Amino acid sequence: MKEFSFGESTAKILTTTGFSSLEGGDITMIFIACIMLYLAIWKKFEPLLLLPIGFGCLLANIPMSMMANTDAGGLLNFFYQGIKHEVLPPLIFLGVGALTDFGPLLANPTTLLLGAAAQVGVYMTLIGAVFLGFNMQEASAIGIIGGADGPTSIFIASKLAPHLLAPIAVAAYSYMSLVPLIQPPIMKFLTTEKERKIKMEQLKPISQTVKIIFPVIVTIVCCLMLPGVTPLLGMLMLGNLFRESGVTGRLHETAETHLINIVTILLALAVGSSMTADSFLRLETLKIIILGLLAFSFATVGGVLFGKLMCKMTGGRVNPLIGSAGVSAVPMAARVSQKVGAEADSSNFLLMHAMGPNVAGVIGSAVAAGVFISLFGDVAILEPHASIADIVGSVEPGAKAAIAQVVGALHP
Repeated sequence: MKEFSFGESTAKILTTTGFSSLEGGDITMIFIACIMLYLAIWKKFEPLLLLPIGFGCLLANIPMSMMANTDAGGLLNFFYQGIKHEVLPPLIFLGVGALTDFGPLLANPTTLLLGAAAQVGVYMTLIGAVFLGFNMQEASAIGIIGGADGPTSIFIASKLAPHLLAPIAVAAYSYMSLVPLIQPPIMKFLTTEKERKIKMEQLKPISQTVKIIFPVIVTIVCCLMLPGVTPLLGMLMLGNLFRESGVTGRLHETAETHLINIVTILLALAVGSSMTADSFLRLETLKIIILGLLAFSFATVGGVLFGKLMCKMTGGRVNPLIGSAGVSAVPMAARVSQKVGAEADSSNFLLMHAMGPNVAGVIGSAVAAGVFISLFGDVAILEPHASIADIVGSVEPGAKAAIAQVVGALHP
């Protein structure tokens, strides 16, 4: 048995600590992680997401911790597989669907146009990203930030630009938390006080039958048109069907509470684990943060301007402020519309009217993602024999060959 002197033992211990491998990039990322934790805890900027993302970033940048998303066999590497294989974002959408009431949209279907108009931020940002040197796949992933939809941003980034996942996710969720700061100045600049004081008629009630049929029809139509968006939109509508069917109370309760909370933790930690110095401390990150701000701004402008157009066309029956809720930050954007309207007239109640374009924005951003995936995504045509064996992962070669033979026998 080898004996160690005190000096050798001390040296060995020191070389196995993270301090011995700590580099400038690690220190910078740990500092960024601490800033994110500060914003989440003390400033309450989207704390349910920024806190676990920040802590995941902290863990990933501790040397020799095996907690980065690229550390095979590490804990957060397993969590990251849920993003890589497109599992976690659709599960988030399942929970969002269970929480969402499409009643305001169904009561006033024209607000769907406001949700569509707000997607101008997505396409304007795509153009800006191309101008700054990003390719079409990267620009598409960056553009979705304008939809103010974190899970969709992560979903499309994992498909089209996985190397940009960390800055895109951080930009998307950071600006979502800043909606109450970004939108009001734009809304007030583009509208008059008279327009902000417009009171809208009370929404008519929607029958349960219509609410049940709606998610089924949307799934059939949209997913047939854009199959690439089926994981997101399909899970969104399934969650909503849990809510509206009236026969799946336990599933509805699980989806809107426990499931979405657990998946949020896993998703946020996985995103944080991708924020290493190599992937984050680049010029592209600064470009994405700037483009993200422009995306939110353009989306707000598009929604409000279309709201003004609807106001003119309806003879002043639509308050343009609800157009800003077309971004899919549910329900935060709708609350901002309510707040700005109430500042002009304390008796003005716009919240339920704003929820129409707000939930329309969720569908709109998912559809935009489907368009980008159809245009710029690589549709892999799987070989039925070898591919099924590969799904199993790193198994013993003989077992993989046996699986391939079985599949080959079933599909000659």
